[in-house]
Amino acid sequence: MIQNFLLMNGYGLFVWSSFIITFIVCGLVYYKTYKTLKKYEREFAKEINELSAEQKKLVVENSKIASQVLSSYSKTI
Repeated sequence: MIQNFLLMNGYGLFVWSSFIITFIVCGLVYYKTYKTLKKYEREFAKEINELSAEQKKLVVENSKIASQVLSSYSKTI
């Protein structure tokens, strides 16, 4: 029964390899996207920290994203 399920009438090799390739590609896309997001967050936090105190306060008050990025990167930069 399990052997029939895995072999799928001779098409099992193609089906299971397609699943494996799909999962690997999705994982690589996720990793690349996550890595790029963190890079842009670091650059944004660095730019915000270079602003004067008044400008930084104004940006943080007007942007929810800026406050989230600064709260996560305030200790690391």
